[in-house]
Amino acid sequence: MVDDAGAAVGPRMGGRGRGARGGKAEDKEWIPVTKLGRLAKDMKIKSLEIYLFSLPIKESEITDFLGASLKDEVLKIMPVEKHTRAGPQTRFRAFVAMGDYNRHVGLAVLCAPRGTVGTLTVPE
Repeated sequence: MVDDAGAAVGPRMGGRGRGARGGKAEDKEWIPVTKLGRLAKDMKIKSLEIYLFSLPIKESEITDFLGASLKDEVLKIMPVEKHTRAGPQTRFRAFVAMGDYNRHVGLAVLCAPRGTVGTLTVPE
């Protein structure tokens, strides 16, 4: 049996629920790793004009922090086929445009085996 010291862990034994993998993701504070990330978090960079200086954005949180007004729209989803020995394999290719309404536009081409291409994450 289990004593009251809390030795048993699990959903029925008063533990932590679903565990580390299946539990809810906590809202963690963003800790920047790169110099550009530290500048963005300190509000020294306030817009996406850093592309003028050819600085690579290596953290996705930078665009989340700077571009709160980014919108994306799926332009077209089209099926593409590849013929193999086992038969044709259908994949879906999506063209997604994203940007803020202030001179910044990006285009992403995504491909997935199912029609849920529009729900894929657009590369920053």
